[in-house]
Amino acid sequence: MKTLNYGIEVECIGASRQALAAAIQRVVGGTVFGTSYHATVRAPDGREWNVVNDGSLSGSVNGEIVSPILTYSDLEALQNIVREVRKAGATVDESCSIHVHVGVERFDAPAIGRLIKLMNKNELIIEKALGISSARLGRYCKRVDQAMLRRLELERPTTMAQLKRVWYGEENVTAQRYHHSRYAGLNVNSTFVRSTVEFRVFQGSLHAGEVKAYVQLSLGLAAKALTSKSASSKKREFKPASGRYDMRTLLLALNFVGDEFRTARLHLTKRLGGSSAWKNGRPAPATTQVAPLA
Repeated sequence: MKTLNYGIEVECIGASRQALAAAIQRVVGGTVFGTSYHATVRAPDGREWNVVNDGSLSGSVNGEIVSPILTYSDLEALQNIVREVRKAGATVDESCSIHVHVGVERFDAPAIGRLIKLMNKNELIIEKALGISSARLGRYCKRVDQAMLRRLELERPTTMAQLKRVWYGEENVTAQRYHHSRYAGLNVNSTFVRSTVEFRVFQGSLHAGEVKAYVQLSLGLAAKALTSKSASSKKREFKPASGRYDMRTLLLALNFVGDEFRTARLHLTKRLGGSSAWKNGRPAPATTQVAPLA
């Protein structure tokens, strides 16, 4: 997962686009240019961070931060940007979300297929872990389309052209950025437009630890699909009583072990019930029978 490139889009309200750009500049340095509608921060390494208008956000003072291509080593800087943006007065509400794009230059059609199956299998526990609102699920990050999934399992595409037909459900579709199929928790339309898969399942947040966890989860799922030989699409049932244990099981499968992923484990299980160590609750201690005195 540490070898995959990614990008992130962070939506927020309460701070002007100029203020957001200035916050980014305080972390990455460089110069700010552009207009009140679209500001750009060009870092000394040449990468550009953009702050753009987003009509879906509430209020007249808002902005969407669009990162350049990032690597795993940029996570600390990304967290610092989130902190500075919050200091600048930005906040989030129900209109805000976070999108993580993972580069798929090294993925073939079967790997993308495995990622779709992996998402379908785990999407119920992921939804609960992230606290996705029903409104967002119904419009902006819909669950895996089951008709598309049946085509995937029937056709087993081995080429990107075949995968494209499976995703859109028809031949000769011209991939466009705003195609309606993009409104999915796992957006594969982006594969044919930007050479990325887009994870759209994250509610808006300006908590640096949560943002790091969201990036790590996206990279972990993508890496699992890339390195696995097969994947099952059978949906994992969500049980509130064992939610924390089931999410921990998924994170272990993604190799989220050790101190490096401590905050990810925290933020990805904190909304769930049950015990992370016991699927059916901690067993009652055994009682010792004492023979009565004669």
